Amino acid sequence: MIRTKRGFTLIELMITVAIVGILAAIAYPSYQDQVMKSRRGEAKACLMEMAQFMERFYTTNGRYDLDSGGAAVALPVTQCVNDLQVHYVIALAGVAPQTYTLTATPINTQAAQDTRCAVLGIDQTGRKTFTGTGTAAQCW
Repeated sequence: MIRTKRGFTLIELMITVAIVGILAAIAYPSYQDQVMKSRRGEAKACLMEMAQFMERFYTTNGRYDLDSGGAAVALPVTQCVNDLQVHYVIALAGVAPQTYTLTATPINTQAAQDTRCAVLGIDQTGRKTFTGTGTAAQCW
């Protein structure tokens, strides 16, 4: 009676580990790129939400900078701002009676990874801006 042993040899195991390592080395950078793009998409959506807030503020007060009581406008702390606080700073820059600019500035790892679009912005006319090396189609 001949007994055969079942199992993997060390060589077979090492080949499998090498293949998994190669696949992971290819997949991980692609995954990181998609995560960065997803966060940028969230920042763009948040900027649009803040722009809608500013337009409602203007409709109510007739100006962007002060309410009817003379208090300065302040962006609300919404869920999108809370969700993005580790990756972007959403800010109101250059506010005047008839104009405003909203910006989403990347911070931490997002700033290091997203050099293509960098700081995203939108103003009262709906003009969308970015400060990176990419194109408008890539960033917005």
